[in-house]
Amino acid sequence: MRRGACSFLLAGRFHRLAWVEWGPEDGAPVLCVHGLTRNGRDFDALAHALAAQGRRVICPDLPGRGASDWLPDPALYQPPSYVVALAHLLARLDGPVDWVGTSLGGICGMLVAAGPGNPIRKLVLNDVGARIPAEALARIGAYLAAAPTVFADLAAVEAYLARVHAPFGPGTDFAHLARHSVREVPGGLALHYDPAIAAPFNAAPPADADLSMVWALGTAPTLIIRGESSDLLTGSDARAMAAKPGARLLEIAGAGHAPSLMNDAQIQALQGFLAES
Repeated sequence: MRRGACSFLLAGRFHRLAWVEWGPEDGAPVLCVHGLTRNGRDFDALAHALAAQGRRVICPDLPGRGASDWLPDPALYQPPSYVVALAHLLARLDGPVDWVGTSLGGICGMLVAAGPGNPIRKLVLNDVGARIPAEALARIGAYLAAAPTVFADLAAVEAYLARVHAPFGPGTDFAHLARHSVREVPGGLALHYDPAIAAPFNAAPPADADLSMVWALGTAPTLIIRGESSDLLTGSDARAMAAKPGARLLEIAGAGHAPSLMNDAQIQALQGFLAES
């Protein structure tokens, strides 16, 4: 594993975007982008598997998470800001990439894939799609608001993650997630992300998010992954998306929002899709 970082310009100020990467530096790149409260280390198992196939796998921490800078204005914690940051990383790669995006990371992927001249060769959307129901957004906002500020130890963090992220489903290594989800604070441990990422959820009452025009503009072959009990990507929405030319749907039994991409079956499905010519 290697660590990297670059600067990005946002709202008149430079910030630091950090990542970890795996595999040969001259390998065909795969960019793995995590969900709202997560970080790039969520993809360690997938990255190991893809790196063994000769791929260069880059897993950034979105702004406000992990080793990346927190942003000075909570209102900046929105997908367009994340795309600005990721665009600097894409410029550094300067060529085709495959994109694996979980939830928020998939929204960012759709936004990038909608742009003319974008570098995305293949797109994996992990439990996110062209419509996000208001009820799912309200649920996410509620658990953000209720997150503990300090944990006594790592075991308490693991127990918390296992509870709030139980829908990640079979094969999720919550001990691994806990190890890479904390920072030391007076009195114990805190989650690695800036609590201000919750601000956009509290700015207005939740409403359905319509990304259908963004989804329609993308042309990259796409694998849509859905947890069978997901409230964020409904079955009907996923099936409608899969009717688009070049798109296909994979449902994960025993998972909700969002499959962890940690077990062998899920990893092998991604390997197969990304290896297709």
